[in-house]
Amino acid sequence: MTDTSKQKAPPQTAREMILKYFRDFGVLKDTRKEYWGVQIVNILDCTFYFGMLTIASLFLSHDLGLSDKAAGHTIALFTSVVIVMLTVSGMFCDWLGIRVSLRLSMWSLLFLRLAVVGVAMMPSLPNRGFIVGALFLAMAPFTAAIQTIFQAATQRFTTRRSRSAGFNLWYLFMNIGAAAGAYSIDLVRLQLHVANVHIFTMGVATAALCLVFGEWLIRNESQLRGADEGPETAADKPVHKSPLAIMKDVVHEPALARLLVLIALILGVRAVYTYLYLLMPKYWERTIGPNAAIGVLSMINPVGIVIGLILFIPLANKFKVFNMLVFGAMISSLSLFPMALPWRSYGLDIGQAHYLMAVLCMVLLTVGEVLWSPKLYEYTAAIAPKGQEGTYLGLSMIPWFLAKTLVSWFSGNMLEHWSPETVKVGTTAMPLQQAMIEGRLGYWHTPAAMWFWLGLYALVGCAIAGFLRNWLTRGARFTGAPATAAASEAADQPV
Repeated sequence: MTDTSKQKAPPQTAREMILKYFRDFGVLKDTRKEYWGVQIVNILDCTFYFGMLTIASLFLSHDLGLSDKAAGHTIALFTSVVIVMLTVSGMFCDWLGIRVSLRLSMWSLLFLRLAVVGVAMMPSLPNRGFIVGALFLAMAPFTAAIQTIFQAATQRFTTRRSRSAGFNLWYLFMNIGAAAGAYSIDLVRLQLHVANVHIFTMGVATAALCLVFGEWLIRNESQLRGADEGPETAADKPVHKSPLAIMKDVVHEPALARLLVLIALILGVRAVYTYLYLLMPKYWERTIGPNAAIGVLSMINPVGIVIGLILFIPLANKFKVFNMLVFGAMISSLSLFPMALPWRSYGLDIGQAHYLMAVLCMVLLTVGEVLWSPKLYEYTAAIAPKGQEGTYLGLSMIPWFLAKTLVSWFSGNMLEHWSPETVKVGTTAMPLQQAMIEGRLGYWHTPAAMWFWLGLYALVGCAIAGFLRNWLTRGARFTGAPATAAASEAADQPV
């Protein structure tokens, strides 16, 4: 007699597979209005933030007259202060709560952005570059706070079943904002033909809208729990300790060392994303031409992320978190190598070749980012002790801001060495693009060499992280949807 219990299930039809795919999105019903309120604020604030980040070096140089080095150093000081504040902003979020932290940060950012607009609109004001640099520094603590608020709120307003999808959706909304911010750059520069400072004018409006939606939709800060998790007990409720008390607890956690090592190893990969804002705008302008579609090129990554995450969210619980993190990071590190090839190898003119390089770079970068970036935050949330989610998630943002600090500090030097506005050939100074067309520069003095070294640095860090997988995953636990919880938990045990 045939044992029918061991027979394989009939293969699914295409219709059944599509229906199952969309049913998997149903996990997102395990959220509440506070989660969606935070995501609205996320989109609005990221629209300004990524637009500002992309235009910052051009704004400081073209609008305020700073050199490549001075602009890079100004951005480096801003990101350095963000890093310092990032180590404590999560503690203040845990202490003050999400609602109060959001209100305080957004009101402060609204007035500081307005001040930047005012200073930039007064060309006769002396030391404008210094004043705007000081305003950037004043924005740093509130920029750090907003990042940890978004992540702590995503952790707080999702259930164990919906958490993985919730973090992926948070990242999706962030990239919708990034795409809108990238579009705003070409809108300001090429369509409206107004000064770059009006990105900050947009930031004033988005901050005001964030305050409105935050007050309207974010009211209940308790941890959301699924039906399978049981009611919240006193032991489950976060204890609002002071920042000093939280710091004492954090430094004694063994998971902290693993998180910091992982952060150090993926720093080169995280830095790839900073090149989009700190190196590529001027690099594109100097290799493609002054009318390079910087905004359109910058939109490829966030638009791709939005599409990729929509496809990936239902599959998020089916893969090992750490494996996806390392594999995706390696793909992102490889994204720089299309630009490391000599432009003539593409068989196109110099402008077309660099457009093609940019597209190939963005596609690889996007595929990798969909796989690895949300997994870093999911991993961090999984190891965070109760009541310290904001603190740990703040620490997980360190590679992003640390990479920006290092790259921004040296971005001017890198641009001047490998991708300057003009190069000196013998006794003659000529535009970089002309010197490349005439073949006056050796490979190691062209922008291609810059991308080779930066890509190699990122790839080596990923390889070391893969080698240390057993140690880096020790003690980490991940939860998935009930239907796959057992498989997910088993899959994510240290190998």
